[in-house]
Amino acid sequence: MKIKAINPNTTLEMTENIGTVANKYTSDETEVVAVSPERGPVSIESYYDDYLAVPGILDEILKAEDGDEEYDAFVNSCWGDPGLDACREVTDKPVVGIAEGSMYVANMLGANFSVVTILPRARDFIEEAVRKTGLEGHCASVRCTELTVVETENTRDAAAEALLEASWEAIEEDGAEVICLGCAGMGGLDDPLEAELPVPVIDSVGAGAVLAEALVKLGKQTSTIRTYKPPESKEIIGYPDRYQR
Repeated sequence: MKIKAINPNTTLEMTENIGTVANKYTSDETEVVAVSPERGPVSIESYYDDYLAVPGILDEILKAEDGDEEYDAFVNSCWGDPGLDACREVTDKPVVGIAEGSMYVANMLGANFSVVTILPRARDFIEEAVRKTGLEGHCASVRCTELTVVETENTRDAAAEALLEASWEAIEEDGAEVICLGCAGMGGLDDPLEAELPVPVIDSVGAGAVLAEALVKLGKQTSTIRTYKPPESKEIIGYPDRYQR
């Protein structure tokens, strides 16, 4: 099995870590290839960043759909799951977002969960991802830190300390029974945090990759009967040929 994990931002160090984490959690028979789009923001911390990243994500899926590459599934590796619905319109292969993946896993491990994440400005962005997944009633809280996305990757000790503090607040003040790490840059911090906390900690990249792998093993594809059927054919001005459906 071959899975493409798309880092919607263009920070290559984060892309490499996504590949390392995804391959850690998937089986030896599964290869996860992590990529970044050719264009897009270096990090996603706002709706502006989110929307700018979507064409690059779609491009990485369309390359495979047009026969340039062969993959069995895709992982949208940003916790906001940018453009996830559009991704499912251009392929019937499974596309899993790491936000939904981590929350689905957390929901099976406790009565509720909290998301510990990046800057306070991202709170609404994160809460919207929770609502989209339909698990709002099971989310005890969203706890923001002062971490930027890039800092989660480049300052690991400081990131772990900030996340540990936010996680304890979620557990003690909000009643959280599971913690979701709300950024792909936090990949690999689940083990050290879980060693310090009395609850499970979910690595979102790992959860997304394992669920994508499971869908392929189950032989399931995205339903194209209505919502996720291929886009209507029309001229797309100013975009490469692969965007013309």
